[in-house]
Amino acid sequence: MDEKVDILDDEGKPTGKSCLKSEAHRKGLLHPTVHIWLYTADGRVLIQQRGKNKATHPLLWDVSVAGHVASGEPIVTAAIREVEEEVGYQITEEDLETIGTFKAIHKISEDFIDAELHHIFLCELETPFKNLTKQESEVEALDLIPLFRFAEETWGLANTGKYVPHGPTYYKKIIQAIKART
Repeated sequence: MDEKVDILDDEGKPTGKSCLKSEAHRKGLLHPTVHIWLYTADGRVLIQQRGKNKATHPLLWDVSVAGHVASGEPIVTAAIREVEEEVGYQITEEDLETIGTFKAIHKISEDFIDAELHHIFLCELETPFKNLTKQESEVEALDLIPLFRFAEETWGLANTGKYVPHGPTYYKKIIQAIKART
């Protein structure tokens, strides 16, 4: 879906301008996204395998839930919406804990520069894994894995070809934040 997104300056502040997501990607314009990491009290993390038809990183494993923030949409509203859409889990604003932002710029091709400011949230998964339903058009598979395994495969870089290349700084931040809460 080619929705309108708000454009941010280099500092991550709104410019007051918006455009279609495809234009933002074509021109490399910074725009907001949400990343929601779902974890369990016993130290497991939900990961999703990106759909095979995704424009970026198809079939790689990634954050529990992620998505673009629609133009004019509050960040928290986007996070709640994306969790419901991608994994069928209903949450509220009180369930979300913000842990900061992360600027990521990936040059996919000459005419596709993905420049995003990820607003990162943690959310405890309080429903059984079997109750989650993946969004068929976006998500290939879901898995709930021990945090130590996730750390080995991302931060430890033991299996980097399996995951979206967010980089060790990003993954270290996520792993440390979840570990502090389990």
